[in-house]
Amino acid sequence: MTIKLQVITPEKIIYDDNVDKIIVPTPNGQIAILPRHITLLSQVSDGEIIVKKATTDHHIAVTGGFLEVRKNQATILADYAIESDAIQVAKAQEAKERAEKLLSEKLSEEDFAEIQSQLRRSLLELKVAEMKKRRKTI
Repeated sequence: MTIKLQVITPEKIIYDDNVDKIIVPTPNGQIAILPRHITLLSQVSDGEIIVKKATTDHHIAVTGGFLEVRKNQATILADYAIESDAIQVAKAQEAKERAEKLLSEKLSEEDFAEIQSQLRRSLLELKVAEMKKRRKTI
């Protein structure tokens, strides 16, 4: 038996498939979602969603959002999400450096919040890419 998972951002559907297990970062730590899980609504924290399907693991970097589990379906509405295979390390590193430089300048509150968000995303992408690299070498 499997559970249907959808990971959705404001831009697009990142992931949509039946899976065996989902591990989601929340403010209270990671939670595992299995088929027939009870109804649940939770905040999603910045981190890595681990999706287990048969013998394959998929990793998705996520920055905030909400998780709803209901009737053997899990839906994650994420502020931002990207599959680890789609992360471009050089691009994320450039974004990180650019954001750090911009944060040292005098900015409006709105610009500061946007740059901080970009920095958070790029740091998370780099972290997930590094964890993926480590897993491949083990």
